[in-house]
Amino acid sequence: MADIVSCRSCGRPHLKTFLSLGDLPLSDGFIAEADLDKPEPRFPLDVAFCEDCTLVQILKTVPPEELFGHDYPYFSSFTDALVAHARENVEARIRERKLDSSSFVVELASNDGYLLQHYQKAGIPLLGIDPAPGPVEAARKKGIDTRLAFFGLSIAEELAGSGKRADVIHGNNVLAHVADTNGFVKGIATLLKDDGVAVIEAPYVRDLIDHGEFDTIYHEHLCYFSATALKALFRQHGLHFNRVERLPIHGGSLRIFVEKVDRPDQSITDLLAEERQLGIDKFGYYADFAARVEKIKADLRAMLLELKAEGKRIVGYGAAAKGTILLNYAGIGPDLLDYVVDRNTFKQGRWIPGVRLPIKAPAVIEETKPDYLLILPWNFKDEIMSQQAAHAARGGKFILPIPSPVIV
Repeated sequence: MADIVSCRSCGRPHLKTFLSLGDLPLSDGFIAEADLDKPEPRFPLDVAFCEDCTLVQILKTVPPEELFGHDYPYFSSFTDALVAHARENVEARIRERKLDSSSFVVELASNDGYLLQHYQKAGIPLLGIDPAPGPVEAARKKGIDTRLAFFGLSIAEELAGSGKRADVIHGNNVLAHVADTNGFVKGIATLLKDDGVAVIEAPYVRDLIDHGEFDTIYHEHLCYFSATALKALFRQHGLHFNRVERLPIHGGSLRIFVEKVDRPDQSITDLLAEERQLGIDKFGYYADFAARVEKIKADLRAMLLELKAEGKRIVGYGAAAKGTILLNYAGIGPDLLDYVVDRNTFKQGRWIPGVRLPIKAPAVIEETKPDYLLILPWNFKDEIMSQQAAHAARGGKFILPIPSPVIV
């Protein structure tokens, strides 16, 4: 594990810590039954602000091979809303860029092909690049050309050298995961055609701070981006942040459009001005975050303890990475939750790291009929509540932990 003493983007040493979540397990380190008696690795989660380029980042780097190895459990296609979000993104890019069979699209961290499958159906040549064997195998079974690798400058140079440069490069929720931030962006600059566009999505640090979304901070997420920090990062590599869309997905995200030509539109001009006015580029914006996080923790524990005292049965819904962080930081284990369910069959039969809660199939809810479902991936609450209409119909309630604990 590497300690970070200088900024992942600008390389300067002026990092100022504003949140420490303690030593926590890896958020996707789900435990097999045979390994329950083995110790788990835990790593510090400390978050800092760069006073030079404004990038928010964690101060430890767990080796990527440990995070995204053969047991990596995240398959995007299990989330219907995410697949629909990807389809809309693809359809818009095809229209805007007039993509056809002569075009070439690359997705970085393509997972199980949840996005590229929509290009495939449109007959557009494509390539996925992803380091996790399970999702790559799932994508290949769909007939999606996918390379098992961590993307970086060397792969970009290899592809560009063989004449494969991209009209569109997608990178959804990957930029924050990359240990070599600058090498990754250099790779995008190398692989992108002169008139191409990179369409990057990343959770927006403004929403994280404003809504108390501390559970989206975990070891896979090395960086937390503002528009100001993104502009500085890409500008270092001859790329220009020309357009931005704010999206509700994942608790609030930015979709940015990066090109080799400097032609910013009003969307980015306005957002950068908003950030300056709010003070996102100053440490003071982040200074009280730790106190607000502690209050969410205290309020959620108090709510669950009161419900348990009343004899209520509570179950967690969704073994998401953010759920691992929330449960471990708040100390919510088998004394408060009976179990957790998840649609992802890869996770079923395993245990949440740290708190050691068993993960079951959602059908178990109908068998045991709990009183409350604590929705851990609260960013997909509408989809989950719709799927669990039978729970609501018999009088069951839902608990949403973020931005402040509430029963619905």
